[in-house]
Amino acid sequence: MKCVNNEIRRQDRVLNEEEALDLLAQTEYGILSMIDENGLPYGIPVNHVWDKQNSIYIHCAPEGKKLRAIKHHPNVSFCVVGRTNVLPKYFTTEYESAVFFGTARAQLDEEEKMKALHLLIDKLSPEFKELGDTYAHKSFNRVEIIRIDIESFSGKAKTAKQVRKSY
Repeated sequence: MKCVNNEIRRQDRVLNEEEALDLLAQTEYGILSMIDENGLPYGIPVNHVWDKQNSIYIHCAPEGKKLRAIKHHPNVSFCVVGRTNVLPKYFTTEYESAVFFGTARAQLDEEEKMKALHLLIDKLSPEFKELGDTYAHKSFNRVEIIRIDIESFSGKAKTAKQVRKSY
């Protein structure tokens, strides 16, 4: 995975690969941004799971705008935002975020699709794995999985310590 942090103006705030991937693993949702079939920008918040290798999985309906968009323009970005904290006294915000760039595809084989559903259950409903498995099998044909193969990332964070240091 290629790091594109060199494009960030404030190099003192960049996240390394481990920090960015940890943020991807821990966040509940992210914003999937793409170009729709009409060439217009389209971004939507979605639940996700990272496979701890090189892919992000997202579940959706078996048809819709996301699927039409990636069919026409498979290059996407996926933004996650972790902890934030407004610091009114300093007129700024503590934050941590990362953007992952990659290629999206759907119509995965059945084995990978079920694996992705189980990864989502493990992340989002860990105390209901058995029920989740039953639900995944029952709804298998009514759900689609999008896989984003991560090619590069950029991440940044600002802490209160950095803010106080600049005042």
